[in-house]
Amino acid sequence: MEEGWPAMGGLLLCLAVSLLLQGRANTFTINCSGFDQHGVDPAAFQTVFKQKNFRPVINYSIPTQVNISFTLSAVLEVNAQLQLLTSFLWLKLTWNNPFISWDPEECDHINKLTVTTENLWLPDIFIVESMDVDQTLEGLSAYVTNDGHIIYSKPMRVTSICRLDIFYFPFDQQNCTLTFSSFLYTVENMLLGMEKEVREIADTSRDIVSTQGQWELLGINKATPKMSVGSSLFDQIMFYVAIRRKPRLYIINLLVPSSFLIAIDALSFYLPAESENRAPFKITLLLGYNVFLLMMNKLLPTSGTPLISVYFALCLSLMVLSLLETIFITYLLHQATTQPPLMPGWLHSLLLYCTSPKKCCPTALCKGNVGPGLTSTHLPGLTEPGELVGKKLGPREAEINGGSGLTRAQLTELWVQFSHMVDTILFRLYLIFLASSVSTVIVLWNT
Repeated sequence: MEEGWPAMGGLLLCLAVSLLLQGRANTFTINCSGFDQHGVDPAAFQTVFKQKNFRPVINYSIPTQVNISFTLSAVLEVNAQLQLLTSFLWLKLTWNNPFISWDPEECDHINKLTVTTENLWLPDIFIVESMDVDQTLEGLSAYVTNDGHIIYSKPMRVTSICRLDIFYFPFDQQNCTLTFSSFLYTVENMLLGMEKEVREIADTSRDIVSTQGQWELLGINKATPKMSVGSSLFDQIMFYVAIRRKPRLYIINLLVPSSFLIAIDALSFYLPAESENRAPFKITLLLGYNVFLLMMNKLLPTSGTPLISVYFALCLSLMVLSLLETIFITYLLHQATTQPPLMPGWLHSLLLYCTSPKKCCPTALCKGNVGPGLTSTHLPGLTEPGELVGKKLGPREAEINGGSGLTRAQLTELWVQFSHMVDTILFRLYLIFLASSVSTVIVLWNT
C-alpha cells in the first residue's frame, strides 16, 4: 500500500505535463471557427478548461503575477467592543493565462469574452484580518481577453479585525488594515502587484462610499511586507483604511445637554446663600444629570474608557462638590444664627481686611479688644445687629459675650459675612477648576 503513493504521484505529474504539452502543441491559439454571431463554441476552450486545476504557466519556475485592486463601497459597522470592522468591497483581480490566445481579426473582431469562473483557474487570494467565511456568490464570470488577460471582479462583505482606539470618542479616527495574501502559493509561485495606483483607489472609494451617516473615509495607503510562515515566504499587500467618526450626533445628544446642566449648576451659586432653594435646586440638577447619563449610556462605547466618559465623570464630580459646598455654607449660616462661636482675632482681622482692603484695620479690632460701645458703623459692610435678628437687642443679648467685646448680634453678623466670603471664594475656585478642566478636555480632543 505504501508503494502505491509514489506511483499515484507520478501519474498526477504525467497528467499535468501532458496537459501542458497539449497546450504547447496547440501553440496556445484558440480555433475561431465557433466565433460567430450565434455565440462561441465551448469546444474551442475545452483544452484551456481542462487545465483549470493547475496554475496557468508555461514554465513552473516563473511565478504568476496577480494584480489587486478594490473599491470600498460601504462601511457597514464598527464594533468597538469586539474590535471588528464590517465593510463591503468590490475586489478586482487580474492575471495572465498563457494558454488563452486568439486573433481578433480572424474572430470577427472579438477581443473579449466572459467565461464562468468555474472553468478557470483562480488565485487563492484572501484577507488576513477576515473573521468570516468568504461568501462569494456562485456562478460569477470573468472577462478573458484575446491575449490571455483575465479580469475577475467579485463583491465581498468583509468582517475584519481592527484595533480600535476609542479614547477620543466621538472625535476619533481609526486606521484599519486589509491585508491581501495567498495561503497556498509562496513568492516562488505567486507575486502580488497593484492593478492601479492606491491614490486612484482612495479617490474612487471616497466618491461612492456609504457609511450609514456615522463614518467618513479619509484615505487609503498601502505597504508591501512579506509574511514568513516557517521556512515559507508569502507575498502580500497591506492597505491602511483611515476612517473618521462624524461627531454631530454625539455633540447634540451628549455634549450640549451636559454642558447646559453644568452651566446651570454654576449659575445656581447666584442664588442667595440664606435661601432654602439652593440645595434642593442642586440636588434636582444632580439627579437630572444621572438620569441623563443613564438615558445616553447606549450611545457610549461599551469597552475602554473614552475621554468623554472622563468628561462626564468630571462634570458629575463638580456638581457633587457644588452640593457639598452649599451644605457647608448652609451649616455655617445655621451656626451663625443659632449659636455663633467666638471668632479668632486673626480671622476677625482677615475678614475686615477682605471686606475693606483700603481701610486700615483699627488696632483695637486687630487685637480683639473691642469696647462695648462699638456699633455697626465700625464694621464695614455690616448692618444693624437689631435688623439682622429682626428685633432690637434685649438686655441679656447686649451683654459682652465671653469677654471678647462683641455682642451676640455682632458675632452673628460677622459669621454671616464670613460665610458669604467663603461662598464667594469657593465659587471662584469652582469656576477656575471648571474652566481649566473643560479646556484640558477640549485640547486633548483637538490633538
